[in-house]
Amino acid sequence: MLTFETINELTLKVTCTGNDVLFTKAGAFICGESAREKNYKFEKLLLGPQNGFMQAALGSLTRRLAGENLPLMKVTMSGDSVTYYANYGQHVVIYKLAPGETVSVESENILAFTQDCKYSVRFLGIGILSQKGLATSTLTAVGNNAYVAVLSDGNPIVLSNVHNGNTLSVDPDAVICWISRDGNCDPQIKTDLTWKNLIGQASGESYAFEWSGGQKVTVIIQPSERRGGIRLGID
Repeated sequence: MLTFETINELTLKVTCTGNDVLFTKAGAFICGESAREKNYKFEKLLLGPQNGFMQAALGSLTRRLAGENLPLMKVTMSGDSVTYYANYGQHVVIYKLAPGETVSVESENILAFTQDCKYSVRFLGIGILSQKGLATSTLTAVGNNAYVAVLSDGNPIVLSNVHNGNTLSVDPDAVICWISRDGNCDPQIKTDLTWKNLIGQASGESYAFEWSGGQKVTVIIQPSERRGGIRLGID
């Protein structure tokens, strides 16, 4: 069994009791300890974390076509151990999914997840407006030990309308992930394009992700925006 916790906000600590498997971003391991000899090993996944060759191959092809091709590493643990993972000093956020709960996350923000998470890719079709991409990676809890660790450029903030039913509006280039229980709570794309965009007088906030009060989600946002998106203007 695996448990996740953060160390100094920048490192993921994974405690293994018994035998288990962990999936992480390739190269994210920084150190570890185990009783007597080392009892964990690393293997780069050539295809993906899905069970079976055909499923893994199809998943790999889909990720490449969608631009969500995450280089993954499989960590096989044979006994009690503690291992640590990080990525260039980025902040680490941990979430434990309830059975049936889904997190939609940009592949570059995934640090690690347990084998109780089912990994797939879902198309959104918004890449023309944002660096968020044409698709998003999804991790759905299929067991009781579904941990996910995601990366943030700086200390993130969390917005949720699960209890208050508020409308949430977020810059797509700042979104790390969103979590929902219905498994398909994708945001609406709201645009505010006017003639001012054509003369270089845009506000810089011409598009947004929006979740209505009826879409019960929790959204994690980083205090940093991805570079890109459409830039319209006339010199």
